[in-house]
Amino acid sequence: MAAQMDHDAVAKAFVEHYYSTFDNNRVGLGGLYQEASMLTFEGQKIQGVQSIVAKLTSLPFQQCKHNISTVDCQPSGPASGMLVFVSGNLQLAGEEHALKFSQMFHLMPTPQGSFYVFNDIFRLNYA
Repeated sequence: MAAQMDHDAVAKAFVEHYYSTFDNNRVGLGGLYQEASMLTFEGQKIQGVQSIVAKLTSLPFQQCKHNISTVDCQPSGPASGMLVFVSGNLQLAGEEHALKFSQMFHLMPTPQGSFYVFNDIFRLNYA
């Protein structure tokens, strides 16, 4: 059971770091991806660090704030990866209503003992 608690702690720390970086310094997200990484953003598939950062930095809003509602996590596969599923609200600057979103990360370990994002799927949830 202790291993599961470790996964949850890692997932929570990753989620806090990811969204804090997204909200304050989107270019800084590049360090969380590698060349084999893939992002599916609203159905559009993008691969590689530069392409993913280009997509995230070209989004049509400068400022936003992610408010996380849930973080679910499971260990994944023999390579000690992790699946992290996030739901929450995205508040855009100047917008009255927050947008609901879901995002799934497949994290893989690095030789240095941290994790990188191997897969990233993002969707806005329309009512």
